[in-house]
Amino acid sequence: MRFKNHIFALALAAALLPAATGCMVGKFMCNYALLPEEHGNDIEGDRAKAESRYPGIIKWYDEKHEAGIFRDTSIIGEGGYKLHAVYSAAQDPASAQGTAIVIHGYTDNHICFLNLVRMYRDSLNYNVFVPDLHYHGYSEGRAVQMGWLDRLDIERWIPLAHSLWPNDFMVIHGVSMGGATTMMVSGDRTPDYVKAFIDDCGYSSVWDQYKHNLKQQFHLPPFPVLNSASIVCKRRYGWGFKEASSVDQLAKSEKPVLFIHGDSDDFVPTAHVYKNFEAKTKGYKEMWLAPGSAHAMAYKDHPAEYTEHVRSFLAKVKSME
Repeated sequence: MRFKNHIFALALAAALLPAATGCMVGKFMCNYALLPEEHGNDIEGDRAKAESRYPGIIKWYDEKHEAGIFRDTSIIGEGGYKLHAVYSAAQDPASAQGTAIVIHGYTDNHICFLNLVRMYRDSLNYNVFVPDLHYHGYSEGRAVQMGWLDRLDIERWIPLAHSLWPNDFMVIHGVSMGGATTMMVSGDRTPDYVKAFIDDCGYSSVWDQYKHNLKQQFHLPPFPVLNSASIVCKRRYGWGFKEASSVDQLAKSEKPVLFIHGDSDDFVPTAHVYKNFEAKTKGYKEMWLAPGSAHAMAYKDHPAEYTEHVRSFLAKVKSME
């Protein structure tokens, strides 16, 4: 009898070991993905990176920030955390074309896409509003929220930006995780003055993105690691990887969306943009594939074409009113 009990115990342990291992790896994966050591709070490092990509842009920003043209503001966001943003009126405020909210990517902050901020402010003459997402930059937070809960924070920022410049045209433009955030916002109800959305290289869902990363970086299949990690995320932060879906939100989206993606992107594979584009079945949409561009490099590689695609898209949206 004792021998049989030992055999049963060994068999039970063998059966439970994969689940236990999956649970431990799931916790590791959740921590690895949502609690990165660097999460956009290395401001000086990001200033140097931005300057290396776009020489003179930090001087451009610093001079305007020191002159009070760019200003800082904050709100209390999802979960009661203090969130930070910077903003500036258009280069020619009297003839401003509208307001642009520019959303950064994973482990980035408001500094990282000053190229788009300058494009909107100086080239397109839009007021600009640039938040630090939850757990990034100067914003507080528990962990990276991959756009899903970030969308609720953007929806808090929208009326604040509108109170600064009460015009009737707002565009929301995000890159990478910011692109996913933008698409996720597009499926929610937004004020009438929010007219357009621009996604630059956003993923189709958190599940799809992590599935790719797991294979690319660790050569592992999604089961059981992602399943376990998603459960951990749900318990800790209130959302799971599959529900955090750009595709599902785009299926509800009715306002115009421009999709931009590098055709050589292997971090958020270019296949994601086709999936996102097809998911949007209501309202106007456009897609531009930046030739030869890797992840989040479409503007760097093609600044004039990028600017013209944005300008043309926004003009078309305005002509529809």
